[in-house]
Amino acid sequence: MLVPYLPTITMSGGQTRWYNIIKYLAKKHDITLFSLIKDDSEKRFIPELEKYCKKVRVFNRPKRPWTIKNILLSVFGPYPLLVIRNQSLEERRAIREELENEKYDLIHAETFYVMPHLPKSVVPTILVEQTIWHDVYKHYVMHEVPTILRPFYLQDVLKIKFWEKYYWGKADRLFGVSEEDRIAMLKLVPQKQVGIIPNGVDSAYYSQKKIKKKVPPRILYGVTNFEWLQNQEATEMLIKEVWPKIKETYAKAKVWIVGRKIPDWVKKEAGKGNIEMTENIRDARDAYGGATIMVASIKGTGGTRLKILEAMAAGLPVVSTSVGVVGLNLTNGKNVLMADTPEELADKATMLLKDEELRRRIGQFGKEHVSKYFDWKSIVKLHDPIYNELVKK
Repeated sequence: MLVPYLPTITMSGGQTRWYNIIKYLAKKHDITLFSLIKDDSEKRFIPELEKYCKKVRVFNRPKRPWTIKNILLSVFGPYPLLVIRNQSLEERRAIREELENEKYDLIHAETFYVMPHLPKSVVPTILVEQTIWHDVYKHYVMHEVPTILRPFYLQDVLKIKFWEKYYWGKADRLFGVSEEDRIAMLKLVPQKQVGIIPNGVDSAYYSQKKIKKKVPPRILYGVTNFEWLQNQEATEMLIKEVWPKIKETYAKAKVWIVGRKIPDWVKKEAGKGNIEMTENIRDARDAYGGATIMVASIKGTGGTRLKILEAMAAGLPVVSTSVGVVGLNLTNGKNVLMADTPEELADKATMLLKDEELRRRIGQFGKEHVSKYFDWKSIVKLHDPIYNELVKK
């Protein structure tokens, strides 16, 4: 199994996904894990992974993407920065030696940009994408990069799109995490059969810890990684557009931003105007349990939202844009409240804050929905038929 970052439950997003997939796959499979790390401090996660993996191999990559070497390679070479930043010649050699010296039935890769590490091999490969990477980076360029610099950045976006298509075509089986992503992938590789292996959540883990609700009520956005533009945008909309409207009728609440790499402007806002933040929280359940509601004012597309699944698994009622819950098959008014403008988001959030019974009902139905359709135990079972089909070939 190839991943770009070490799997761990202490982080949100992909690392949580990979940890749970490995945890449940290990009951039937012997797993050798290859992963990149930024520095030796990440090796503290290895003992936990060794409970489930036969071998865990890690290889260093640059701590920061914007090194002079990486920039020059991305400008003048064939690969985009996303691939260059996540390359390791040492890992490539180690994988080649591993495949030469050991017998493997299958290679499972998560994200296209780990694929350049693979040599030519007869071992069948499945590739799972958590998002459509060129769409994510194009969204960033069009919204964050100055107009004069956009042509340079868009060149990198085109490279991402080219290599996505190339490695999607190389994989023996290809998967997205939502129907929307599957349709987007088919536009680039219409000849491929594209399946879905959705993101999930450990329902029991998020429901077992009981946390006392914070007073005054907290409107949560998190637990997440704020290096992603979508999370920065959602936070900006919540603080600057949604929260001022909530204050007009429910001023006693507080906005609570929780996660890693919280932007400096949010840190400056924290402590004034009923806005607070918690960076690098030790247990995500403390946030989901302590908050009164979550407001996910997400505008950017791509993948499915693990933080929303986690919040629902903990019984926290969620107000979200329709983009934020795409692929989760939720029903507006039953297990989530949906709204797509700051005014509507504020109205739905205020409605929840004022109505304890509505909060209880939305939270309970959300919890039941996630437990039934998005628990990792069920999702990991999707792998076995795929594996068996490829191995028989």
